[in-house]
Amino acid sequence: MTIIDKTIQFVKQKLENAEGGHDWFHIERVYKNALLIAKEEDCDLTVVQLGALLHDIADSKFHDGDESIGPKTARFFLEKENVEEATIQHIIAIIENISFKGGNFEKKFTSKELEIVQDADRLDAIGAIGIARTFNYGGFKNRALYNPEILPNLTMTKEEYKNSESPTLNHFYEKLLLLKDKMNTQTGKKISLERHVYMENFLSQFLAEWNGEK
Repeated sequence: MTIIDKTIQFVKQKLENAEGGHDWFHIERVYKNALLIAKEEDCDLTVVQLGALLHDIADSKFHDGDESIGPKTARFFLEKENVEEATIQHIIAIIENISFKGGNFEKKFTSKELEIVQDADRLDAIGAIGIARTFNYGGFKNRALYNPEILPNLTMTKEEYKNSESPTLNHFYEKLLLLKDKMNTQTGKKISLERHVYMENFLSQFLAEWNGEK
């Protein structure tokens, strides 16, 4: 069994009871997106594969905001599988730097592999699946669908973003609609355009129905 096969097996087991937007199927979609983008890029494919598979192995949102659990979990697994230290460090750096964090998070690490995995993850946050994931998580957190009296906050700090309890629809303006312009790769940029338009059309329809216009 290859290290990729072992990692898939490990992630499936680890995320067996995860919230629907951050479960194994999310990982699988990001993995497929990453493979698609990697075809057009000069990169270390093994690092891309492992980074995609392990990027959400212990999302801090589900661990009281602790951002150290994901890297620790990934390192423990990779060391157990005798992956070389340079590869482990690269994957840990991807996990630590992939997140949006309110849009004002400055990456402390850059690599083509991080750019690929980050784009792959962001693609899963937009479009039809992005809409479904957003409302699934909003329901999981018992948030309102929409409240026109609570405006989106586009200047949140990392901590404010992490602790936000604003209505689900605000998330589109605070994050999802911003991702198109934050893509790193040409493939990511191209795919994100169509998914971005899909979200804009959804929001227009949602607000028209909310206001009794349709």
